[in-house]
Amino acid sequence: MATAMKLSDELVDMAKPHAIAEHRSIPKQIEYWARLGKAVEDNPELPIQFIKNTLLAVAEADTGQLSEYRVGA
Repeated sequence: MATAMKLSDELVDMAKPHAIAEHRSIPKQIEYWARLGKAVEDNPELPIQFIKNTLLAVAEADTGQLSEYRVGA
């Protein structure tokens, strides 16, 4: 369920260049930051790049972009 929110102009301005670089809308960029921040808070012992890669892997799995892993192949 989507909820309308009032965000600071500063946050929106910070998100703009990142959204453009990542081909996301500004709201989707801020949503990504929120998800990443929550994952970092939930897993403070993990490196941020590991968390980012894990979020990407989950998104790939959710969209059916899976391939079988073969040991030693």
